[in-house]
Amino acid sequence: QLQLVESGGGLVQPGGSLRLSCVVSGFTLDRYAIGWFRKAPGKEREGVLCISSGGGTTYFADSMKGRFSIAGDYAQNTVYLQMNSLKPEDTAVYYCAASHERLTCAPPFDYWGQGTQVTVSS
Repeated sequence: QLQLVESGGGLVQPGGSLRLSCVVSGFTLDRYAIGWFRKAPGKEREGVLCISSGGGTTYFADSMKGRFSIAGDYAQNTVYLQMNSLKPEDTAVYYCAASHERLTCAPPFDYWGQGTQVTVSS
């Protein structure tokens, strides 16, 4: 059974950093692309970043460039989302998800974690 479990969310002040983790089980990272998405209250879900099975990075939104990065630890079957220079508008529930389009990060993302809350506030 494919599972993704996020962790690492919390409350952080503006300008601070957080690193989210997505631990996957039931499959290995070389078989899927893993994307991070977020859902803020009253807004549509949006894509953040994706890492392909080959380690390539795809940004789904320009606003994250220079602040967010993604990395995969294939030995630990874990994907990390490093978020720096956080802003209040980054407040959202962050989800990781897996796509069969392992080389391109293209949808559909068929498997989802339960999400982890990130709150940026002073």
